[in-house]
Amino acid sequence: MGAALPGSGADGEQWDSLVAVLDLIRRRGVRTRAELGRQLALGRTLVTQRVGQLIDSSLVHEGPLGSSIGGRATRELCFRASAGTVLVAELGVTKVSVGRTDLAGTLIEHHEQAWDIAQGPEASLRQIGDLFDAMRPAEPVWGIGLGVPGPVEFTSGRPIAPPMMPGWDGFPVRDWLAARYAAPVWVDNEVNAMALGEHRAGLGRGVDDQVFVKIGSGIGVGLISGGRLHRGAQGCAGDVGHIAVTDPVGTICRCGKSGCLEAVAGGYALVRDATAAAEQGRSEHLAARLLAAGRLEPRDITGAAELGDRVALELMNRAGHLIGEMLAMLVNFYNPSLMVVGGGVAAVGDQLLAAIRQNVYLRSLPLATRDLRVVASELEDRAGLVGAGLMVIDELFSRERFRSWFDDSSPTGRPELTAS
Repeated sequence: MGAALPGSGADGEQWDSLVAVLDLIRRRGVRTRAELGRQLALGRTLVTQRVGQLIDSSLVHEGPLGSSIGGRATRELCFRASAGTVLVAELGVTKVSVGRTDLAGTLIEHHEQAWDIAQGPEASLRQIGDLFDAMRPAEPVWGIGLGVPGPVEFTSGRPIAPPMMPGWDGFPVRDWLAARYAAPVWVDNEVNAMALGEHRAGLGRGVDDQVFVKIGSGIGVGLISGGRLHRGAQGCAGDVGHIAVTDPVGTICRCGKSGCLEAVAGGYALVRDATAAAEQGRSEHLAARLLAAGRLEPRDITGAAELGDRVALELMNRAGHLIGEMLAMLVNFYNPSLMVVGGGVAAVGDQLLAAIRQNVYLRSLPLATRDLRVVASELEDRAGLVGAGLMVIDELFSRERFRSWFDDSSPTGRPELTAS
């Protein structure tokens, strides 16, 4: 048995060392007490106490004997990722995805279906809840994470004036889900969740300064700075879709302003312009797809571009040019070493990525692009779900929140944790 649990009255040094030991086992995969002591510069007795406390709390268990290089082999330490589950959801403009992760952030299952976000918050959240219930996880629910396609005040879990989410302004999303599930809930912009997922489980692993670019119905950016997600003061950092770009037509955006990037280069804009070209007879291929399906989707435009359709090529190249110019400004300002491009539009072909990459390198300073890679997302449609799970896990295991539920060995049934 380990030493007595620190409890909520333990001093700061006790908690710092306990959190540090768990973090190395949970996130860094450290397996032995000796290695914990070396990395944290802690004595053997203190490491043994902290590991014992984590074993007593059922957060850590001893696995098989490790390899020996001369001394006595010791049992490896393992984080109990299966002790609970995290329910995750990503709500887009035209679809909803749900899933669940273990406590290491591994996506265990996920499902996707078409959905119109304009049906409003209560109908949309009920649908997410029904999809959660259908999964019927055997493990206790430790928390819920949700990404939405609009600005979110992270401290309250409320969307604030989201252009693509009619009826959602100020709606208490976090409180609604917390009441249904009696669980702690965190809500963020979906691109922040995507950035976190790609940083920790995709191509961004080990890259401290990177940008995730989401190109779907709208356009947004998630920023990883110094290995941490950067949300900004109120949570709306990276909302680049409403940067004004050159637009001789003065296209009105759904935010009410004219010339916004996503109004001329996002998925909604591509479909709008491709539909107009098809209806005007300027593209036989797009006209045929429109006649067959009744509507066009981004994949139809990409498919037409790959077949050499002039209108589709012009649309993709123009979008890539405009997005690339905006991203070049971001590269000059922020100087990331990796740029990951994802989202529903970016995932359907290479034409847009090639145009973006060309313009980023053309318009950015040579030093800023010397080591910059511009790549497609490895996680694709799973990035947001994985990131939503990691968001919840990081919050639950943050120093003060961990301290508030550690005595109970689980945060299940503690929705008030989001306020702490």
